[in-house]
Amino acid sequence: MDAPATAITALLKAWSGGDPSALERLAEQVYPELRLIARRYMKNERPGNTVQATALVHEVYLRLIDVTQVQWRERAQFFAMAAKMMRSILVDAARARGSQKRGGGAVRVDLDDQTALLSTPDRSILAVDVTLEAFAQVAPRQAKVVELRYFGGLTEEEIGAALKITPRTVRRDWDFAKAWLARELTRHNSYHE
Repeated sequence: MDAPATAITALLKAWSGGDPSALERLAEQVYPELRLIARRYMKNERPGNTVQATALVHEVYLRLIDVTQVQWRERAQFFAMAAKMMRSILVDAARARGSQKRGGGAVRVDLDDQTALLSTPDRSILAVDVTLEAFAQVAPRQAKVVELRYFGGLTEEEIGAALKITPRTVRRDWDFAKAWLARELTRHNSYHE
């Protein structure tokens, strides 16, 4: 494990152990990476995306401060939690803007491109979220792989560490998930045309 990952893991353990100053030091370490992940999603939003990305990171940070029941073990676990929170925030924001009420229309989502919230970002996020919820009922681990990769921007190695599976299994899960989700998103689009 490289030095930054080791430092983050040590700070997470210190924070779990009750060291309040560890959270401040942790924030300094993870902020740039959280901001990078947020910018991927905000890239195709309206002008002013820097503020939006910053707001997204700050909201994740505020939610993480309230997490007290987690025994942090490693960096990947932290970023998995952050990815889940980012997904929730993005979906809530898309719903709040009422994008579903503005009518149907097909939504193109390229799961290989983590910035795939293209021409209609709100509807893309909502379509992926709804489809991912259904997928989680069928294949929970594979759905988690999608969440960590698509919403969290984690690498195969980081996902493997977070889920305690090999990178090869992550790759197989990702391939299976992409095929399943593509089929379901196509069905979703055909209902809204």
